[in-house]
Amino acid sequence: MGRLRSRVRLSTARGEGGASCPAGRLEPGPPPPAPRARDPSLAFAFATPPARERVMVAGLAAAWLLLAAAACAQREQDFYDFKAVNIRGKLVSLEKYRGSVSLVVNVASECGFTDQHYRALQQLQRDLGPHHFNVLAFPCNQFGQQEPNSNKEIENFARRTYSVSFPMFSKITVTGTGAHPAFKYLIQTSGKEPTWNFWKYLVAPDGKVIGAWDPTMSVEELRPQITALVRKLILKKREDL
Repeated sequence: MGRLRSRVRLSTARGEGGASCPAGRLEPGPPPPAPRARDPSLAFAFATPPARERVMVAGLAAAWLLLAAAACAQREQDFYDFKAVNIRGKLVSLEKYRGSVSLVVNVASECGFTDQHYRALQQLQRDLGPHHFNVLAFPCNQFGQQEPNSNKEIENFARRTYSVSFPMFSKITVTGTGAHPAFKYLIQTSGKEPTWNFWKYLVAPDGKVIGAWDPTMSVEELRPQITALVRKLILKKREDL
């Protein structure tokens, strides 16, 4: 009987194939299966309704920003994209003149062209100003040093002598490396650079330059072309109503 018990204990202490196993120890089982990676595409499907709405809103906002950036990149720069300091020192966005016809002029107080131009420019402003038109005057001292005064003195001279009512800006440089960005644009797009006082640049309602003329071209000679452009703008605005 003792031998039989001994054989039973010996057989239970052996594994398959006759390999022995220490008493009291178990063979380790197979490793557990690795956790499956979560499919990120399921996150939105199983999100709560508020979470889905937030994801959708964020996506739409991002798409709108991309479209807006693309539209800005496609639109070419124009005259009304610039800013300038007015005669009293306030920074003004030329955007306020978009939708109107503008005649941009580099003026001077002590030039041989001063009297005839100031009188004609003010008359043009008086006649066409109520109909989406503006003379935009930029004093400049580059040519013959004929605008030596301060901005306040320039304004007083123009208002008292010619009763000007058109917008005037602070004294600037119109040519060379230090030229005002707005004039750099006028020169680049028209292909004509000022060589003296009272150059005139005609700008359309969309900010594109239509033409440029030196001081020997009088305002009276330009009036028919300017008037035709203003009339065309008035008709378009009526059609849009």
